Amino acid sequence: MPTRRETMALTASVLAVGLGASTRAFGQGASGGRLKVIATFSILGDLVRNVGGDRLDIATLVGPNGNAHVYAPSPADAKKVADAAVVFVNGLGFEGWLERLVKASGTKAPIVVATAGIRPLERADAHDHDHGRADPHAWQSVANSKIYVGNIRDALIAIDPAGKAGYEANAAAYLAKLDALDREVRETLAKVPPERRRVVTSHNAFGYFESAYGIRFTAPQGVSTEAEASAKDVAAIISAVRQQKAAAVFLENVTDPRLVRQIADETGAKVGGTLYSDALTDASGDATTYIDLVRHNLRQLANGLMS
Repeated sequence: MPTRRETMALTASVLAVGLGASTRAFGQGASGGRLKVIATFSILGDLVRNVGGDRLDIATLVGPNGNAHVYAPSPADAKKVADAAVVFVNGLGFEGWLERLVKASGTKAPIVVATAGIRPLERADAHDHDHGRADPHAWQSVANSKIYVGNIRDALIAIDPAGKAGYEANAAAYLAKLDALDREVRETLAKVPPERRRVVTSHNAFGYFESAYGIRFTAPQGVSTEAEASAKDVAAIISAVRQQKAAAVFLENVTDPRLVRQIADETGAKVGGTLYSDALTDASGDATTYIDLVRHNLRQLANGLMS
């Protein structure tokens, strides 16, 4: 993943692509049918869908159960980006392949950074020695996801002014659901005794959840799953779990479960189930929407920490 400085430079360059092309791209597809929209990964795609409704034709580059950290864009993806009226990205260095894809596509569409206005956490751990590196997993705080929604709404209104009333109504309704979801998370986790609010997961994707809701996460991998945890790293995590008396360890749907199982076997910590971090599930899974993802994770954490 790029450093924070590189991330800021990438964001600036990508925004410049969009702003420079805005006159031509705004309104593209709006009069002849639904607006063609790209979202870089499944969680972001769901947020865009909730704001845009049936005015949008949405394609997601990294689909359900996909790992955006190790994603490699295809020529077909470049074609999708080239044909889009707008491209929504997470930013904060999450899509390390983004600049290459934008360049390869030759797109003139605006690139909207959905995390604009969010104060990034800085994460330094076994695989993140650069203390200036931003944690990109901002959606793990429901309050942050409300900022995503506001940015999506404003971008869609700018591109498709005829849909303004619908975008505003959809966003308001969805923001109300997110307010209720945030209260649900806080009320449920308030029942967990402070001494049991320690868990281990596969990779460090839950920093914003930790900051917002007071559950301490430890992970053998950094904020990206591109780096494999070394034997030394895993040994350090096992030692930390024993010292902290972590109540449970959790698998994730985008990482190798063997690390967590090894840690559980060697520490006696309970395997609490699967958490969804960077991707929704397909239709057969438990997290086909962002709200479902948060509720699923909440149930897993509550059950694992209070049993």
